Amino acid sequence: MRTVYYIRHGETDWNAGGRLQGHRDIPLNDTGRAQARHCGLVLRDLFAKDGIDAAALDYVSSPLSRATETMQLVRDGLQLPRDGFRRDDQLIELSFGDWEGSTIALLHQNDAVRIAQREHDKFHFVPPNGESYQMVEARMKRWYDGLTGDAVVTAHGGTCRGLMASLGIAQRAAAPLIDIAQGVVYVFRGGKLTRYA
Repeated sequence: MRTVYYIRHGETDWNAGGRLQGHRDIPLNDTGRAQARHCGLVLRDLFAKDGIDAAALDYVSSPLSRATETMQLVRDGLQLPRDGFRRDDQLIELSFGDWEGSTIALLHQNDAVRIAQREHDKFHFVPPNGESYQMVEARMKRWYDGLTGDAVVTAHGGTCRGLMASLGIAQRAAAPLIDIAQGVVYVFRGGKLTRYA
């Protein structure tokens, strides 16, 4: 099994405002940049403790700028060239479709029936013109199965939950409810998940 050092992108203004981002390309804010730098230092210390050569790992990011800038700042902390990573479309966030830009509170007012359906079964629910967690799980399984070595990843909360479900670390019904924090390194290793902050 491959080890994955997984980092959710740092905070954006839409995160701070509780707005659903999905595929929208929203940039990091200053808090998000500080969280990304912190993750670089956490990784630096982890690699030093475990005797891992940071330069020998694969580095891969979601194509969205909030994830790619997070990766650049993480690599700064590891004293690696900023551009030495690849982008993979499979790591893009779960699509909220027509709901992107809205808040859950607004959707309770404007789309109450579908929000109730989502709350009943978050894993299988598909937002209008969007994606379900079930679809993201399948995408993350394909991505993980394609890894050829251990990897450092910057991506999203939804894709982290999909990876947890695909690796059997979380039950499918529970995975969408797990909080994926910013400024934290999640290490998927040997069928287990450890958090470092």
